[in-house]
Amino acid sequence: MGRTATAYPAQMGLFQQAEPQQVQILGSPMRCEICHHDLFYQREGKIQTTAMTFFDLDWLNASANCVVCAQCGYVHWFLPIG
Repeated sequence: MGRTATAYPAQMGLFQQAEPQQVQILGSPMRCEICHHDLFYQREGKIQTTAMTFFDLDWLNASANCVVCAQCGYVHWFLPIG
């Protein structure tokens, strides 16, 4: 039986690579916190703040690296450190 992934991530056009990939965090393989799957789509996400949204300056908000589980769609956010 082949690997089955949720159909909607690839169809949404939000992801930078066509196929999900394994991800390592600090040298260890990552698994989804919800379903323990090990393949993810990667993308950048904006961290919205109320003040920047109020002044229509959302583009100035910081970015985070997001990995989206290819099986259940859960989004894991990683903030830049430093």
